[in-house]
Amino acid sequence: MASALAYPAWHHLYPVTAAKGWDYKVFLLGIPKVSALALDAQGALFVSQEFPEPLGKILLMQADGSSTEVLEGLSKPDGHVVFRGGLVTGQEDGLQPVLWLRDGQREVLFEADSIEGIATDGHSLFAIEDKPQGRLLRYDPETRQLSVLRDGLDEGEGVSVCPDGRLFYTEKAKGWVKQWQPVGADKLVVEGLNAPGYVQCTRDGLWITEDATHMARLLLLDSTGHLQVILQHLRAAQTIIPLGSGSYLLAEQGRSRILEISRQPNGS
Repeated sequence: MASALAYPAWHHLYPVTAAKGWDYKVFLLGIPKVSALALDAQGALFVSQEFPEPLGKILLMQADGSSTEVLEGLSKPDGHVVFRGGLVTGQEDGLQPVLWLRDGQREVLFEADSIEGIATDGHSLFAIEDKPQGRLLRYDPETRQLSVLRDGLDEGEGVSVCPDGRLFYTEKAKGWVKQWQPVGADKLVVEGLNAPGYVQCTRDGLWITEDATHMARLLLLDSTGHLQVILQHLRAAQTIIPLGSGSYLLAEQGRSRILEISRQPNGS
């Protein structure tokens, strides 16, 4: 019996380890159900807490660790993105409105089912549904037109747009990342992952988090196509976002905290 109990305890307690050339530290601790992160132009950090209705909320975090609730009464708010001077957030718990918070006022943009990831290219918004037979969506705020870019997805979680226009998304149940193609089948980029969640395109490459309860990883697909494991032994990793300093913030929901990840001074 002792042997049987030791195995799951090892998974639960084993500390996060970083790849050579990288390091991490705890940025903020004690944020239950932390999920999405976003920075506005002034460097304010928005954090979603993925509780069911009516407990779901968006926090605005201060440098001293204090916080202010800017949206509350939500139903599992998950992905969000800063967009045109405001914050757009989805809700993962069934058919729910996607909301745009600007100047303290909320506006309904569109409704969708179980929205997880949200991204923008500066003009359009992209969202993905975390459900069987889910959809990858594009929303034009000028025309208020909602388009389906892909349907029949199996638990889509993350979506990201690169500066050059490439659009990537994950299917958690399939264990893969794909690049959307306007014509023909989507390109398989990475497969064999453990519950891939969020993706984030940055100058370092395409970041991928694994939303697994134990033994989750943070991965980086660089410009040469090489897949690196940057962090291991995470618990339910969620959003990763870049900081202006060249480091990154990563939400680790399973440990109710946000990590700051950076290259070591002598790292390549």
